[in-house]
Amino acid sequence: MEMGMKIDLPPHSAEPRDPARTVPGGDPMVEIDHLRFYYTGKEAVKDVTLNFPKHKVSALIGPSGCGKTTLLRCLNRMNDLIDGVHHTGTIKIGGLEIYDTSLDITELRKRVGMVFQKSNPFPKSIYENVAYGPRLQGIRKRSTLDEIVERSLKGAALWEEVKDRLSDSALGMSGGQQQRLCIARAVAVEPEVLLMDEPCSALDPVATGKVEELLFSLKERYTIVIVTHNIQQAARVSDVTAFMLMGNLVEFGAARQVFTTPKDSRTEAFISGRFG
Repeated sequence: MEMGMKIDLPPHSAEPRDPARTVPGGDPMVEIDHLRFYYTGKEAVKDVTLNFPKHKVSALIGPSGCGKTTLLRCLNRMNDLIDGVHHTGTIKIGGLEIYDTSLDITELRKRVGMVFQKSNPFPKSIYENVAYGPRLQGIRKRSTLDEIVERSLKGAALWEEVKDRLSDSALGMSGGQQQRLCIARAVAVEPEVLLMDEPCSALDPVATGKVEELLFSLKERYTIVIVTHNIQQAARVSDVTAFMLMGNLVEFGAARQVFTTPKDSRTEAFISGRFG
């Protein structure tokens, strides 16, 4: 569905509420305040205020073109790479204003890792894929790199599958293994926040199950924000869920509440499959 397309939905409740000021499930790691984001003058994210809690999985759901991926990419300023964009409002991660002009973008991206929709391993060995980020940080000692690679691959539930072939090309791995390798590569630099943009959309059900299972252990160390089109997946893996529509935040709350007793009729219509 394209941004701006008319949708025939039931009228939403007139009950006033602020869906994001109270963070369900814990203290905020990511604090978004009155964010508006524009592509060449077109408003893609419309006055969104939203807080994501520490060490939880927060899911962004909504139909195509609703602004969820744009919002996700704001969190590590990947949208800065696009010409003609600008924003108003603030985003803080761990209390740090990420659009502060004095902020080093490289430092931000150490703190905020990202896993993309399509796995994108480097054309290097499995070992070198994971060691790449630490090497950029100046780590050269082999024993230290060995420890980081092993820890990261274990964290991505991949160590037992690849420990005897670390020198093999990452491009020879299965799709599911490549995606978990990309997760290992992201966590190797010890970020505070891990962003995931449709990480399972290109995977088969078995590989998807492994990635979903992995999220439960990863959130013990990281704050995770995931964009997914798969409603069932969001219900399975998320602690808190935000539903977006046409750039607006419609509803935000504990996942169980959003999926079982949504407060807004538009949320209920989307979750039940009546549009999207």
